[in-house]
Amino acid sequence: MSDTSTHASGSSGSGKPAKTKKPNVFARISLFFREVVAELRKVVWPTRKELIAYTTVVIIFVLIMAGIVAALDFVFTKGVLAVFGD
Repeated sequence: MSDTSTHASGSSGSGKPAKTKKPNVFARISLFFREVVAELRKVVWPTRKELIAYTTVVIIFVLIMAGIVAALDFVFTKGVLAVFGD
């Protein structure tokens, strides 16, 4: 095995990869916001009717879960008080 087979196949003799210049911080921030706007234009936004339906479902679900947690809290509180007394 020859010694030259272990070196990188770059044209420079140093074996280090060529550095690419990174844009400054303001250019990167600007690019980020341009990409965010481009992605947001692809979003399919819900209609008012769909938004009201989704919001109603979420509120009802949260109320049901809060009721279940409150009921379990009440039951466990009564159980602990029954076992350990006042």
